[in-house]
Amino acid sequence: MDLLRETNRGRSVSLRGCVYCLLLILVLCANLGMSGRPPIEEGGRLQVVTSIPDLANFTMRIGGDLVDVQSLAKGLEDPHGVPIKPSFLPKLNQADVLVVMGLQNEHAWLRALIDVARNPRILPGNPGYIDSSVKVSPKQIPQVLSRRDGDLHPLGNPHFNLDPVNAKLMAGAIAEGLERVYPSGKGIFQENLKEFENEIDAQLTVWLKLAAPLKGLSFISYHQDTIYFAERFGLKEAGHIEIRPGVEPTQRHLVELVEKMKREHIQLVLREPYFSEQLPNWVAEETGARVAKFLIMVGGAPGVQTYEDLITFNLESLLAAVQSRNDQSND
Repeated sequence: MDLLRETNRGRSVSLRGCVYCLLLILVLCANLGMSGRPPIEEGGRLQVVTSIPDLANFTMRIGGDLVDVQSLAKGLEDPHGVPIKPSFLPKLNQADVLVVMGLQNEHAWLRALIDVARNPRILPGNPGYIDSSVKVSPKQIPQVLSRRDGDLHPLGNPHFNLDPVNAKLMAGAIAEGLERVYPSGKGIFQENLKEFENEIDAQLTVWLKLAAPLKGLSFISYHQDTIYFAERFGLKEAGHIEIRPGVEPTQRHLVELVEKMKREHIQLVLREPYFSEQLPNWVAEETGARVAKFLIMVGGAPGVQTYEDLITFNLESLLAAVQSRNDQSND
């Protein structure tokens, strides 16, 4: 299948480019002798680096005027394989705090950078390393681990940010981490955390009403990144274009997926922005389904600048696809 070969080839080139860039950075930085910035002084601002934009949004809201925050990843990128830039290392070297998703979400690209950044504050196990997953209960933990089964979700599905209830848990972990590094800011962090939790609770009521027409709807997605969102809003994850996380589909898998969709009348395909449109569109054409754009991070589309924007965008995108399908059925 030419379409399948072209899709796989493009992803392989991207991954090779990421590896080459990483090797180049390691060589360039081996002799820099960087040792990080001096410890934060009372009344100063914590320099925070996050792996993805959602964590930056949470940290800015929890830290307020006590933090300066930068995200390494952009909302349109694959969080498992962010293209590495030379600018990442100075940011990590000067950081007081590093906030990560956890569950090895960033393991393939971030761990090596942390090791060569020469900043002990942000090493795993040290106060400046904040793992946002520590309060979250992982879903879809593999029963058997092997290279054949893919290697992107070995500790469970790391896309827990797409459940607003988990967003509160992540914010709580961030607040505790900031307090470790900046104890005098505890009162501010806790006050801002409470305000964040109240805002999410109020918005969740709105989101659940908005999602009511989607309850019970079955769908497929490209990657295994929808389970937390689906369970929170009452949808049913029925399959994936990938065979397993990080393992591209074979022609046989796609044929079986199309047959399953026809047999079970699955009419919705979710497409994450960092995957090509080709395979989702082909699957939709073969089954009469509709494709809905599904963002997994803040910044994944114009105007999606906050966490609330992200969840609202996804719900409205799915609703629009379902309405389009219904309108066609009624013609």
